[in-house]
Amino acid sequence: MYLDLTDDGNKINIYSQLVGGITPRPIAWVSTVSSDGVANLAPYSFFTVASVNPPVLSVTQVNPSDNKNKDTLNNLLATKECVINVVSHELVEQMNQSCGNYPSSVSEFIAANIESTVSKFVKPLSVKASKVRYECTLREVITISKQPAGGQMMLLDVVGVFIDDSVLVDGYINPTALQSVGKMGGNDFATTQQLFSLARPQL
Repeated sequence: MYLDLTDDGNKINIYSQLVGGITPRPIAWVSTVSSDGVANLAPYSFFTVASVNPPVLSVTQVNPSDNKNKDTLNNLLATKECVINVVSHELVEQMNQSCGNYPSSVSEFIAANIESTVSKFVKPLSVKASKVRYECTLREVITISKQPAGGQMMLLDVVGVFIDDSVLVDGYINPTALQSVGKMGGNDFATTQQLFSLARPQL
Protein backbone atom coordinates (compact mmCIF):
# COMPACT_ATOMS: atom_id res chain seq x y z
CA MET A 1 0.00 0.00 0.00
CA TYR A 2 1.17 3.51 -0.78
CA LEU A 3 -0.71 6.68 0.21
CA ASP A 4 -0.30 9.62 -2.16
CA LEU A 5 -0.76 12.84 -0.16
CA THR A 6 0.48 15.21 -2.87
CA ASP A 7 -2.96 15.57 -4.50
CA ASP A 8 -4.96 18.20 -2.59
CA GLY A 9 -8.17 16.62 -3.86
CA ASN A 10 -7.19 13.29 -2.38
CA LYS A 11 -8.45 13.78 1.18
CA ILE A 12 -7.19 10.87 3.26
CA ASN A 13 -7.53 10.53 7.03
CA ILE A 14 -4.09 9.18 7.90
CA TYR A 15 -4.39 9.52 11.69
CA SER A 16 -4.16 5.77 12.23
CA GLN A 17 -1.19 5.50 9.85
CA LEU A 18 0.64 8.24 11.74
CA VAL A 19 0.01 7.05 15.30
CA GLY A 20 0.40 3.40 14.33
CA GLY A 21 3.80 3.85 12.70
CA ILE A 22 5.39 6.56 14.84
CA THR A 23 5.75 4.48 17.99
CA PRO A 24 6.30 4.27 20.85
CA ARG A 25 5.52 7.87 21.72
CA PRO A 26 6.34 9.26 25.17
CA ILE A 27 3.38 10.52 27.17
CA ALA A 28 3.20 14.01 28.63
CA TRP A 29 0.70 13.93 31.49
CA VAL A 30 0.05 17.68 31.53
CA SER A 31 -1.34 19.41 34.59
CA THR A 32 -2.62 22.96 34.28
CA VAL A 33 -4.94 25.26 36.19
CA SER A 34 -7.74 27.34 34.71
CA SER A 35 -8.22 31.05 35.28
CA ASP A 36 -11.03 30.01 37.66
CA GLY A 37 -8.64 27.85 39.70
CA VAL A 38 -9.78 24.41 38.46
CA ALA A 39 -6.91 21.90 38.30
CA ASN A 40 -6.77 19.99 35.01
CA LEU A 41 -4.82 16.87 34.09
CA ALA A 42 -4.64 15.26 30.64
CA PRO A 43 -2.23 12.97 28.73
CA TYR A 44 -0.72 13.85 25.34
CA SER A 45 1.36 11.48 23.25
CA PHE A 46 2.52 14.03 20.66
CA PHE A 47 5.37 15.03 22.98
CA THR A 48 9.13 15.46 22.77
CA VAL A 49 12.16 17.60 23.65
CA ALA A 50 12.39 20.61 21.33
CA SER A 51 15.61 22.13 22.70
CA VAL A 52 18.19 21.49 25.41
CA ASN A 53 19.81 24.93 25.51
CA PRO A 54 17.47 26.49 26.45
CA PRO A 55 15.45 23.53 27.78
CA VAL A 56 12.18 23.49 25.85
CA LEU A 57 9.56 20.75 25.59
CA SER A 58 6.98 20.36 22.83
CA VAL A 59 3.41 19.10 23.30
CA THR A 60 0.95 19.14 20.40
CA GLN A 61 -2.83 19.29 20.58
CA VAL A 62 -4.56 17.52 17.72
CA ASN A 63 -7.72 19.58 17.40
CA PRO A 64 -10.98 17.81 18.31
CA SER A 65 -13.71 17.30 15.72
CA ASP A 66 -15.71 20.21 17.17
CA ASN A 67 -12.66 22.42 16.55
CA LYS A 68 -12.61 23.69 20.13
CA ASN A 69 -9.42 23.88 22.15
CA LYS A 70 -8.95 21.30 24.86
CA ASP A 71 -8.81 22.50 28.47
CA THR A 72 -5.03 22.10 28.56
CA LEU A 73 -4.42 24.59 25.77
CA ASN A 74 -7.07 27.01 27.04
CA ASN A 75 -5.52 26.93 30.50
CA LEU A 76 -2.00 27.40 29.16
CA LEU A 77 -3.07 30.42 27.13
CA ALA A 78 -4.78 31.88 30.20
CA THR A 79 -2.25 31.15 32.96
CA LYS A 80 1.01 30.38 31.03
CA GLU A 81 2.11 27.50 33.29
CA CYS A 82 1.99 23.70 33.42
CA VAL A 83 3.70 20.56 34.71
CA ILE A 84 4.71 17.65 32.50
CA ASN A 85 4.36 14.53 34.65
CA VAL A 86 6.13 11.42 33.31
CA VAL A 87 3.92 8.31 33.33
CA SER A 88 5.51 5.22 34.89
CA HIS A 89 3.97 1.78 34.43
CA GLU A 90 2.19 1.81 37.79
CA LEU A 91 0.36 5.02 36.81
CA VAL A 92 -1.16 3.90 33.50
CA GLU A 93 -4.62 3.12 34.90
CA GLN A 94 -4.93 6.53 36.54
CA MET A 95 -3.49 8.24 33.47
CA ASN A 96 -6.05 6.49 31.28
CA GLN A 97 -8.86 7.45 33.64
CA SER A 98 -7.89 11.12 33.27
CA CYS A 99 -8.64 10.82 29.52
CA GLY A 100 -12.36 10.98 30.26
CA ASN A 101 -14.37 13.77 28.65
CA TYR A 102 -14.92 15.66 31.90
CA PRO A 103 -16.44 19.16 31.91
CA SER A 104 -14.01 22.04 32.32
CA SER A 105 -15.42 22.64 35.79
CA VAL A 106 -14.31 19.17 36.96
CA SER A 107 -10.75 18.44 38.06
CA GLU A 108 -9.34 15.14 36.80
CA PHE A 109 -7.29 14.95 40.00
CA ILE A 110 -10.56 14.58 41.91
CA ALA A 111 -12.57 12.65 39.31
CA ALA A 112 -9.85 10.02 38.80
CA ASN A 113 -8.71 10.04 42.45
CA ILE A 114 -5.15 11.10 41.59
CA GLU A 115 -3.09 12.39 44.48
CA SER A 116 -1.51 15.77 43.84
CA THR A 117 1.31 17.75 45.35
CA VAL A 118 2.27 21.41 45.25
CA SER A 119 4.76 22.37 42.56
CA LYS A 120 7.81 24.48 43.42
CA PHE A 121 7.96 27.12 40.67
CA VAL A 122 4.51 27.06 39.02
CA LYS A 123 0.91 27.15 40.23
CA PRO A 124 -0.45 23.96 38.59
CA LEU A 125 -0.42 20.90 40.83
CA SER A 126 1.91 17.99 40.15
CA VAL A 127 1.05 14.28 40.19
CA LYS A 128 2.58 13.19 43.47
CA ALA A 129 3.40 9.63 42.33
CA SER A 130 5.11 10.77 39.11
CA LYS A 131 8.84 10.15 39.55
CA VAL A 132 9.96 12.76 36.99
CA ARG A 133 8.19 16.09 36.61
CA TYR A 134 9.02 19.12 34.48
CA GLU A 135 7.63 22.44 35.66
CA CYS A 136 7.16 24.73 32.68
CA THR A 137 6.03 28.12 31.47
CA LEU A 138 4.51 28.75 28.06
CA ARG A 139 6.97 30.02 25.47
CA GLU A 140 4.59 30.11 22.49
CA VAL A 141 1.88 28.22 20.63
CA ILE A 142 2.57 27.45 16.98
CA THR A 143 -0.65 26.90 15.07
CA ILE A 144 -0.10 24.53 12.17
CA SER A 145 -3.82 24.28 11.46
CA LYS A 146 -6.98 25.27 13.30
CA GLN A 147 -9.02 22.74 11.33
CA PRO A 148 -10.29 19.54 12.99
CA ALA A 149 -7.33 17.15 13.41
CA GLY A 150 -4.97 20.07 12.80
CA GLY A 151 -2.08 20.64 15.15
CA GLN A 152 -1.30 23.34 17.68
CA MET A 153 2.18 22.95 19.12
CA MET A 154 2.78 24.20 22.66
CA LEU A 155 6.43 25.08 23.28
CA LEU A 156 7.23 25.03 26.99
CA ASP A 157 10.23 26.48 28.82
CA VAL A 158 11.39 24.16 31.60
CA VAL A 159 11.94 26.15 34.80
CA GLY A 160 12.34 23.28 37.25
CA VAL A 161 12.74 19.50 37.26
CA PHE A 162 11.75 17.09 40.02
CA ILE A 163 13.44 13.67 39.97
CA ASP A 164 12.63 11.12 42.66
CA ASP A 165 15.76 9.75 44.30
CA SER A 166 14.50 6.20 43.67
CA VAL A 167 15.15 6.53 39.92
CA LEU A 168 18.57 8.20 40.19
CA VAL A 169 21.83 6.32 39.71
CA ASP A 170 25.03 8.41 39.86
CA GLY A 171 23.00 11.52 39.07
CA TYR A 172 21.32 10.05 35.98
CA ILE A 173 17.75 8.81 35.50
CA ASN A 174 17.76 5.01 35.44
CA PRO A 175 15.20 3.88 32.82
CA THR A 176 14.80 0.49 34.49
CA ALA A 177 13.75 2.19 37.71
CA LEU A 178 11.57 4.79 35.98
CA GLN A 179 9.67 2.23 33.86
CA SER A 180 8.02 4.88 31.70
CA VAL A 181 5.39 3.82 29.20
CA GLY A 182 4.84 4.77 25.57
CA LYS A 183 1.74 5.11 23.40
CA MET A 184 1.22 2.84 20.43
CA GLY A 185 -1.66 2.91 17.94
CA GLY A 186 -5.26 2.39 19.02
CA ASN A 187 -5.63 1.49 22.69
CA ASP A 188 -2.17 -0.07 22.96
CA PHE A 189 0.74 0.99 25.16
CA ALA A 190 4.34 -0.19 25.41
CA THR A 191 6.56 -0.67 28.44
CA THR A 192 10.28 0.04 28.72
CA GLN A 193 11.05 -2.97 30.88
CA GLN A 194 13.10 -4.85 28.28
CA LEU A 195 16.07 -2.69 27.32
CA PHE A 196 19.19 -3.24 25.22
CA SER A 197 22.25 -1.09 24.61
CA LEU A 198 24.24 -0.22 21.51
CA ALA A 199 27.37 1.92 21.64
CA ARG A 200 27.74 4.59 18.98
CA PRO A 201 30.30 3.70 16.34
CA GLN A 202 33.63 5.50 16.61
CA LEU A 203 34.53 6.76 13.13
